[in-house]
Amino acid sequence: MSKKGFIFDLDGVIVDTAKYHFLAWRKLANSLGIDFTEVQNEQLKGVSRVKSLEKILNWGNKEVSQGEFNRLMAEKNEDYLSYIYKMDASEILPDVHRVLNLLKEHHQGIALGSASKNAKLILEKVNLLDYFEVVVDGNSVTKAKPDPEVFLNAANALEIKPDNCIVFEDAVAGVEAANAAQMISIGIGSKNVLSHANFVFKDFTEISNDFILQLINQ
Repeated sequence: MSKKGFIFDLDGVIVDTAKYHFLAWRKLANSLGIDFTEVQNEQLKGVSRVKSLEKILNWGNKEVSQGEFNRLMAEKNEDYLSYIYKMDASEILPDVHRVLNLLKEHHQGIALGSASKNAKLILEKVNLLDYFEVVVDGNSVTKAKPDPEVFLNAANALEIKPDNCIVFEDAVAGVEAANAAQMISIGIGSKNVLSHANFVFKDFTEISNDFILQLINQ
């Protein structure tokens, strides 16, 4: 049996922290007199904190100094972290444990490839950190998705060639990054939104053990 690299995004794939990002961004936007909707929040999926704040300010036609920009970013992160510190294993999305355990049983490479700068903290809080040989997050990359850097770094750290890697992603930018890295892309979410992925499933409950084993053996 060959060893493949299975690379997971974090937000919306392993845990649903998008709701906490939404609450923190909405609070910040509202404090600036900017409306912020869940539809807009969807556009921030997989996007860095800097780019997210730039988008929000643009939507509200607001300009701030660099100092104020940095303060707002820090404030948003503090709000977000206040939610993260309360997380536990109950927040792991359905059947993620099953898939991770199956990959462990078959001695596959398991990595995280996330834009989040709080990825390790979140994995610790939900008690999943030990599953991951490699964690590549927003602290260790210079280019955001759809640039493939995060996934290529993960493959390199696993010592597995990119074309032997499989990526699980819930964001368009993440699917584009996986495709750019010439990895198999598996979208978690809507087929309409993630149409460029090689495969799309609503969530891990739709991914059978047989499908995972086929990926390992192909």
